[in-house]
Amino acid sequence: MTTTLAANLLNPVVLFFILGLVAVWLRSDLDMPQPAPRVLALYLLLAIGFRGGVELHRTGIAPDVFGTLLASVALAVAVPLYAFFWLRRRVDVANAAALAAAYGSVSAVTFATAASFLGSLGVPYGGHMVAALALIESPAIVVGVLLARHDGERDASGATTPLLPHLREALCNGSVLVILGSLAIGLLTGERGERLLKPFTTDLFQGVLCLFLLDMGLVAGRRLGAVLDKGRWLVGFGLLVPLLNAALGLAIAHALAMSPGNAFLFCVLAASASYIAVPAAMRLAVPQADPGLYLTAAIALTFPFNVMLGLPLYYAAVERFWR
Repeated sequence: MTTTLAANLLNPVVLFFILGLVAVWLRSDLDMPQPAPRVLALYLLLAIGFRGGVELHRTGIAPDVFGTLLASVALAVAVPLYAFFWLRRRVDVANAAALAAAYGSVSAVTFATAASFLGSLGVPYGGHMVAALALIESPAIVVGVLLARHDGERDASGATTPLLPHLREALCNGSVLVILGSLAIGLLTGERGERLLKPFTTDLFQGVLCLFLLDMGLVAGRRLGAVLDKGRWLVGFGLLVPLLNAALGLAIAHALAMSPGNAFLFCVLAASASYIAVPAAMRLAVPQADPGLYLTAAIALTFPFNVMLGLPLYYAAVERFWR
């Protein structure tokens, strides 16, 4: 555990995230001008999807892949359900549904950081884990919308909000389409596409990820105070739920006999929370929910915890159980 923690904290990607946090604490004027963060996020989604598709092309789609993908969808449904009923003791329906959707969905940047962590350790993983990343995102949004509607959430005029536009928003979310589309392109073009795009999708990846994590450190540092203002229960939720979900992911991965690299990434997918796709969908589908809860908890608590401490902790657990 000590070795993996040191390896993670000395990873340039994590150090740039910490630099962003330090810049906020020092009240520096360091900033990432818009729309640079959106461009960087789009690049990361494209590169992750394309490389996963190439790997799928190289290895083929084995029967165990379907088990992993099916488990991913089941996880994306189960986590929002249990989180919602837990959260209803603390907040109203709208905020419980939005928070549950955020923690049932995933963070592509956490996944990218985890893949970088595996790369630093020389541990391989399957390209189909990128497909799992894409599959987990939308079901959690759909479940969150359905939970809000089932409990009678209404718009400002008092009418029940239509379901179809929100389902379309969840299923056709831009980040999901980019990951799935680039995955399909990588699968179709294979090694020829890999050679053509290697300078773009591979050589630049770590540098772009460092820039994006620097911006995420700035954002997380600025929002941390808002989390504390919401109450200690939110801090506990943002730190405890990733651990519970990681344990659930570890149990599923062990039952499916995944390889250590795939099991680690499955744990990371289970433990991460969405701060891009879900907030965009919830603002449209559940406007009554407070972004200061679901967005801030995901970006200022769960994301930093996973990036700095969660990754080595999950990998140490995988090493212990797979040994």
